[in-house]
Amino acid sequence: MHLPKNLSRCYLLLSSVIILIIGILLSSTTPVSAQSVKNGPNDPSEVSSFIDGVMSTSMENNHVPGAVVVVVKEGEVFFAKGYGYADLENKIPVDPATTLFRPGSVSKLFTWTAIMQLVEAGKLNLDENVNTYLDFEIPATFPEPITLRNILTHTAGFEDIGNGLFKIDETLVSSLETYVKEYQPARVFPPGTTGAYSNYGSALSGYIVERITGMAFEDYIAENILRPLEMNHSTFEQPLPPSLIDDMAEGYNHVNAEYIKASFEFVVGNPAGALSATGLDMANFMIAHLQDGRFKNTQILSPETTQQMHSPLYRPDPQLDGMAIQTLLLVYPTYFLECQQILTSSYSSQR
Repeated sequence: MHLPKNLSRCYLLLSSVIILIIGILLSSTTPVSAQSVKNGPNDPSEVSSFIDGVMSTSMENNHVPGAVVVVVKEGEVFFAKGYGYADLENKIPVDPATTLFRPGSVSKLFTWTAIMQLVEAGKLNLDENVNTYLDFEIPATFPEPITLRNILTHTAGFEDIGNGLFKIDETLVSSLETYVKEYQPARVFPPGTTGAYSNYGSALSGYIVERITGMAFEDYIAENILRPLEMNHSTFEQPLPPSLIDDMAEGYNHVNAEYIKASFEFVVGNPAGALSATGLDMANFMIAHLQDGRFKNTQILSPETTQQMHSPLYRPDPQLDGMAIQTLLLVYPTYFLECQQILTSSYSSQR
């Protein structure tokens, strides 16, 4: 299996239990010289030979107790395999179909998909001042207002702070509304000028989903994304529903040559990172995006909207890597790679 050398720029530094989803988006006008890359391997055993070696080395070197890798091709799962253990103490192996991981900020892709569904329905406008959709005011620090287009490309200009974002004690978890109102960060860059990652912006987008639909964010995602994509083993609910608790992979930190079990993290700004999902469920989400919003006979986004999500919306210079909606577009001579890598305190993921 051939991967571009520059893929190392977005290859994950593994730290603990992880979820890996691999997908390559190739231009429909890929030249003949790149056809071998476009077609890729035809036998899952080729992928297994490559991935097995990579995972063995990476898991050992980075003290990763368990992981899952899923590869999709031509609208189907091409390869799926669990590595190591979801629970070290009880020697429970990772299962791509049932083991849940916390993929961290990959959750934001679900939030952005929800936003784009509402844009497609005419209920939101990417270029409208976000204050139009809020019941509180983002201050006018700069003459230019912040728009959803800015937020979805991490160019809103917010200072990124972690205050209040994560809690271990469920009793300390506030509502999404309380979080976005009480932990509003400073505006430090004019919107649209500087890429500055923002968990707050993601949470704010989820709050806008709630405001526009009248539904709790996690309920909207379940009804409009998870269920249509048959992601029946995934949820934004915190804590996990009883039917999924036993399938959650344990998170670990490796300290002084020992694996220390970590607690379940509550993401207060849940649209920014609260998803719990299996590898095969995430494959369904990837397939939908690779197939212009379609999974089997279900269309969660129109082809035009999906293509807009995957197109560059911000690039500081034509020669530099740019941002589509949430994903980093790595520029190569003949094709684009979409990449996102995520770390939480006890899980890591790459899309």
